[in-house]
Amino acid sequence: MASVEFVINSKVHSATKLFSFMENYRRELRIEANIRRKEKVEKMTEFAAKIKQIQEEARVVLKQVQEEMKKQADRERKKVES
Repeated sequence: MASVEFVINSKVHSATKLFSFMENYRRELRIEANIRRKEKVEKMTEFAAKIKQIQEEARVVLKQVQEEMKKQADRERKKVES
């Protein structure tokens, strides 16, 4: 969800004409990345891969929880005659 927050904070609000980050934190949002330096690109690539892995792990866990919740809910359901 951090990526969603980043996107929202980096957009100019239509009413205030300010970045949401500026409104919330009273300072400019800075992205400290120099893409000309190979180390920075490698670190950003590693970071993106880590985020992707975390999201995939969360997706698997949420799917398991969803299935368990469905089992519990179905256990209490009764068949309805049509």
